[in-house]
Amino acid sequence: MPLSVEEVEHIAWLARLGLSEAEKARMAEQLGGILEHFQTLNELDTEGVAPTAHPLQLANVMRRDEARTPCGREALLANAPERDEQHFIVPRIVEE
Repeated sequence: MPLSVEEVEHIAWLARLGLSEAEKARMAEQLGGILEHFQTLNELDTEGVAPTAHPLQLANVMRRDEARTPCGREALLANAPERDEQHFIVPRIVEE
């Protein structure tokens, strides 16, 4: 299913891409090849095949959030490059 240069120009316009004439010709050929692959897939018999969002069964790999006792103030301030009794000291970045 070959694409015309005009169709490629329209697609490039939608994607806000600036393409040279050589790139337009190359994209027409490449996008046409992609559409041919989809045409091949359309010819397959998919009767009785359940629709899927992913070809593999996936499980949630994220752990559950669990409440934990927070670190103490001393442990948090232990690696501070500069600190006073209870606070981090950071360099001033706002000029007056």
